[in-house]
Amino acid sequence: MILSVEHTLHYKYSQPVFLTPHYIYLSPKASPHQEIRSYKLDITPVANLLYKNIDVEGNAQYIAYINASCEELTFKATFEIESKPANPYHFVYFPFNSEKLPFNYPEKEAALLTPYLNQTGVTTLIHQFSRQIAAEANWKTTEFLARISKYIKESFVYEKRLEGPANPAERTLLNRKGTCRDYAVLMIASCKALGIAARFASGYCYGSQLQAHELHAWVEVYLPGAGWRGFDPTEGKIIDNHYITLASSAQPELINPITGGFRGSAKSQLNAFVNIKQL
Repeated sequence: MILSVEHTLHYKYSQPVFLTPHYIYLSPKASPHQEIRSYKLDITPVANLLYKNIDVEGNAQYIAYINASCEELTFKATFEIESKPANPYHFVYFPFNSEKLPFNYPEKEAALLTPYLNQTGVTTLIHQFSRQIAAEANWKTTEFLARISKYIKESFVYEKRLEGPANPAERTLLNRKGTCRDYAVLMIASCKALGIAARFASGYCYGSQLQAHELHAWVEVYLPGAGWRGFDPTEGKIIDNHYITLASSAQPELINPITGGFRGSAKSQLNAFVNIKQL
């Protein structure tokens, strides 16, 4: 299927401001089953300089420099992507013993996965929670990932929060509520507690009423023999061809769709809108 995406972020300031450089993560990532057919990024006011980079984790990154003062700032990304159906469970673990928890990554892979295995945010309570889910899954790796995704969806209350960083994993676990980025951070910490390399992913989910007009977040885990695979604790399932990834990172705050600031004492207001449709 061919999906068309339009994502607009509009900032309004209470008085004219001068902008600092803005870092933009609004470009889709191609994958073996997804091909980018077209892409356009419009910025108003027009950027004096616009650089297109690949960041340290392989994501497409734009950096915009706008020298004029302004009272409004708009970013609009428009693109089409061809997304082919594929069985997301079509993979084989290698080494084969990786299909059971806990497992060890091959030495060469483990060295590269260090940022995705650190124990930041992995508390005693997170360890207990992870082990409980793993025990219910008979310590099977795939079953654990599917079960914890479904558990968070069914046992937590979803809330919308447009701005601000994700809450710490333990806070989300204790409060039993959160937004998609909170759920993702909780699942990432839970995976790391059991030695599974995990990272934060942002993008879109077509066909979900909950995420129809929102930027979405989920989890990617690295499985020996299967590579990076996505699981969504908000929707309670594995990632399929209805998902479009913008960026993924060991540090969620590094891949916000827009990161930047302004000089002055003005107050700012953000309005964001996402529209996804099948052509």
